[in-house]
Amino acid sequence: MPSNRLKRFNHTSMEKRSKLQVAAVFLAFLAMGFGDAVGPFVGLVREHYQTTNFLATLIPSISLLMFLVLSIPVSIYQDKRGKKHVMVLGLTVALIGLVIPIIGGLKADDPDSFPYSLFLLTVLLLGAGATILQVAGNPIMRDVSPEGKYSRNLSLAQFIKAIGSLSGPLIPVAAARYFDAGWEIIFPIYSISLLITLAILIPTPIHEKKDPNSHPATFRSSFRLLTNPFVLLMTLGIFVYVGAEVSVSSGIPLYLEDKYGIDIQKLGLAGTGLFFLFLMTGRFLGAIILSWMKAQRFLVITSLFAVAGLLLLLFGGKPLAIFSISLIGISFANIFPLIFSITIDRMPEHTNELSGLMISAIFGGAVLPPIMGKVADLTNTGIGLLVPLAAILYILYLSFYVSGKTTVKA
Repeated sequence: MPSNRLKRFNHTSMEKRSKLQVAAVFLAFLAMGFGDAVGPFVGLVREHYQTTNFLATLIPSISLLMFLVLSIPVSIYQDKRGKKHVMVLGLTVALIGLVIPIIGGLKADDPDSFPYSLFLLTVLLLGAGATILQVAGNPIMRDVSPEGKYSRNLSLAQFIKAIGSLSGPLIPVAAARYFDAGWEIIFPIYSISLLITLAILIPTPIHEKKDPNSHPATFRSSFRLLTNPFVLLMTLGIFVYVGAEVSVSSGIPLYLEDKYGIDIQKLGLAGTGLFFLFLMTGRFLGAIILSWMKAQRFLVITSLFAVAGLLLLLFGGKPLAIFSISLIGISFANIFPLIFSITIDRMPEHTNELSGLMISAIFGGAVLPPIMGKVADLTNTGIGLLVPLAAILYILYLSFYVSGKTTVKA
């Protein structure tokens, strides 16, 4: 009897530790979403500093550049020091970036209170922190997840990240409407959130899984993985998916206005809010579905719906426009975590190198939208949307490719 009670106690204690680990990582994903606040900063900064459109658009470009520059070096460093250590580093870098405008005295009603160059440094550090968190956070979720639940938990983590992303456009609006405060209030709010996350994450013990077949990660081993067809196709999948997501989120409002004269501001969902609302909803639903459906099968289904949603938007007419946007958002929602988790589960001995390669591919968000914009300038916004459609057709091909593969050697 005492032995049984001891076993039950140990089992309960392990469950509690596991839940605490997952909760700590989820908080890091929430902080990861703060890096997406750089999108709403474009309009705010252009108005605050009275800059040109070019200087304002440097903000998201700098953030995305961090994914290209830092991901692989951070993944190699992570292989030596561990994922939790890198997560703490990412939170710290982002926190430093957030504290700069607080110390510098940024005031929304005074453009001379804080230099534009220092604001770009804030964005640079926030983007660097988000990049470091992505490199560590996506694979560490596998370490704290029960066997077979990695894809589910990663989709749920991306849902939590989306909440952090949505806070970017919502906090300035709420601050002005309810507290008569300027948009600079976002910096102390984010800083407090990161301090809380660090206070919880640092003392939380996390057992990081180490595959017995793994070798030390290097630049050479990372880039050599791209000679593996599976890795190349999956990394390209991340590249074109992020490009498609950014293209659709920025292209939908223009398309609706140009083709149907629809002003989605009148729907009470400013800018790309409608798309991101369904994107967030889809991630929550994906976490539920992945509790009983295999990741490979779900990738096929969600890719089919994504293609259907885009075709419906282009050819379904005005009555189906809003429905098609909801379908696109829900179906896009889980593509990133599915591709990432399937790749890591297939080749766990290369977790750090794969994480670096796939996170660097997020730079696709800076490549495809200008291509779509150029096509739209030469033709129209409807033809421009064929660019993200082509990207999602590739994802559909990739989903069937993955479903037909059982083993892949690096």
